[in-house]
Amino acid sequence: MEQITLYTWIGFSIFLLLMVAVGYLSSKRMKTISDFATGGGLGPYVLGFSFAATYLSAATFLGYPGWSYEWGLSNLWLFLAMIAGGPVGVLMVAKRIRKLNTKQKSLSLPDWLGDFYKSDIIRVGTALILLFNIFYIAAQFVAGARIFEYLLGMSYTTGLILITVIVVAYVFAGGALADIYTDAIQAVLMAVTGVVIFISGIVIFWEGSISNTFRGITANLASQNSNLVSVFNPESLHFYSFGAVFGAIAIQWAFASAPHLFNKVLGLKHEKDLGKMIGTYVVVAALCVLVLFGGLYSRVALGASAAATDLALVDYIIWAFPAVFVALFGVVILAAAMSTTDGIFVSISTVFANDIYLKFLVKRGYIRTSDEKAQRTAFHISRLTVPIIGLLALLIVIRPPEYMGDVMWIGISGIAAGTMGPILQAVYAKRKAPARAAELSMIVGLGSYLFLYFSGIIPSTMSAGAAATFIGIATINIASWMLQPSREVKPAEEGGS
Repeated sequence: MEQITLYTWIGFSIFLLLMVAVGYLSSKRMKTISDFATGGGLGPYVLGFSFAATYLSAATFLGYPGWSYEWGLSNLWLFLAMIAGGPVGVLMVAKRIRKLNTKQKSLSLPDWLGDFYKSDIIRVGTALILLFNIFYIAAQFVAGARIFEYLLGMSYTTGLILITVIVVAYVFAGGALADIYTDAIQAVLMAVTGVVIFISGIVIFWEGSISNTFRGITANLASQNSNLVSVFNPESLHFYSFGAVFGAIAIQWAFASAPHLFNKVLGLKHEKDLGKMIGTYVVVAALCVLVLFGGLYSRVALGASAAATDLALVDYIIWAFPAVFVALFGVVILAAAMSTTDGIFVSISTVFANDIYLKFLVKRGYIRTSDEKAQRTAFHISRLTVPIIGLLALLIVIRPPEYMGDVMWIGISGIAAGTMGPILQAVYAKRKAPARAAELSMIVGLGSYLFLYFSGIIPSTMSAGAAATFIGIATINIASWMLQPSREVKPAEEGGS
């Protein structure tokens, strides 16, 4: 274990130096709030890799394999949800949003929705809903802290503080440019790791053919617990029925319009390159998600003796690989945690600087200042918000949760429930919905999620989020019909004018 710790320190130090270098170079190019928020216009392949890294997060490499370890084959429904639900969501929404934004020139999701519906309630309300992403950040901090704890010998609390300080300092310096370029590097590491872990189980448990190998793996799981090989596992929090699986697919579809992913679409330099960006993201994501099989391999190799559910994959890698690869995997987990947290930090800080300060307080005259001074102040707000967000996220997980994935989905589901109705209505409806209908959808969708999940009516964060998302979508459609918008217009032509 001492050798693993040494190699991990070396690998992490090299990785950190690389990130500092990219962050420093990015900070030199970052002059305005637009540069901080979206990167100022980038190419499709860099953004495709960045989108994949941000979409997947550290939960893909710790939390989700932990679910495979805990609940068996039923967790492979998550593979379908992520590779089918996510890309469909991007294809349905991204191109239309990008076209609408050629006129609006919005920097974020609250900015875009507020401009489209001409509603400060939508703008500020969506901005406040995005604070749910603090839960998402907290889950990534858990991943980093677990790695520091397990591979570097730190206490959980020390590791949590260290990962918080690193990410906060990094985003404070580099903004979206640092986020996007380092995400691309991290995505490559994540994809290679996913493929290596998937192949490793086939090699280690080989029984003459691939089919026989997976039969052997399945038989081993069945001998431990028959529910581990069930199509729907009654012990699973998320894949216990067809309805729960549908909810998981639906919420992954909604997640594709999450604000930290939305910013990547707005950061694309040329609209014609959107297909290349999405294609890159799908291929990279599919390779990364192969890591789910690592949780199954861990259960076969170690039985029920893993140190913790979220650490099951780490235990398998320690069991199956040399120390150098274990250290490399630890660096990949830290990279995955950073690749998501920095993007979310940027999206939340943009909310305060652009959506609330510039587009609401300054624009409406609540704060009177010159344009030049307002831009400088917004830039400073976007940076100063970062450490505050980091502290709040740290406090949420100061005690380690049982499943880091569940903490993350509290945030994702709340945002999807409150925003998907207005988003889909904006990009697909033949007639522009009244602002009041969009505002009602936001309130009803979010309220439904809070009620369904926290009352225990639907125990799965993903299923509760999916149900509330559809309630929000239904609300805006019904309200739009009742309020009878007066003129017909194609969304792509509307552009918020």
